[in-house]
Amino acid sequence: MSRIAKYPVALPKGVDATISAGQIVVKGPLGTLSQALTGEVRINQEDGQLTFVAADESRQANAMSGTVRALVANMVTGVSTGFERKLNLVGVGFRAQVQGSALKLQLGFSHDILHEIPDGIKIECPTQTEVLVKGADKQVVGQVAAEIRAYREPEPYKGKGVRYANERVIMKETKKK
Repeated sequence: MSRIAKYPVALPKGVDATISAGQIVVKGPLGTLSQALTGEVRINQEDGQLTFVAADESRQANAMSGTVRALVANMVTGVSTGFERKLNLVGVGFRAQVQGSALKLQLGFSHDILHEIPDGIKIECPTQTEVLVKGADKQVVGQVAAEIRAYREPEPYKGKGVRYANERVIMKETKKK
């Protein structure tokens, strides 16, 4: 059995999980998330905990039991506390601000970039050079942060661009004559 699937997922107060045929729905204070299930994993709910068991002894069922457990654990964390990615803008004149349902980015191009904010995601700009992406779905938060970073990835000579807060950019040395 998958080692990760052996650990149960505890449901905090205010979080409900509903298991139906082929789907699990987790509701909490920050929203509702659902995940489609395959018949390879059985989920049991008892005493405020979810346990995961492979339906048979196949390698695929064993692998999926750990995968489903990780996905459900992320769903429970998302609807109870949420997820957050922080981005920093490094460069002269690089700015970000939220305008209605879009994020306006000035990244040294001749035009401003407007990035539409998807449903379920909240974007904040505490300063002009910081962007906080928050939401309940870990995958969507990471995807939105990656899309914003892709507008101007950090370049290796001066380090200018959009980078994650914990990202370390390896700088190259310039050419010598």
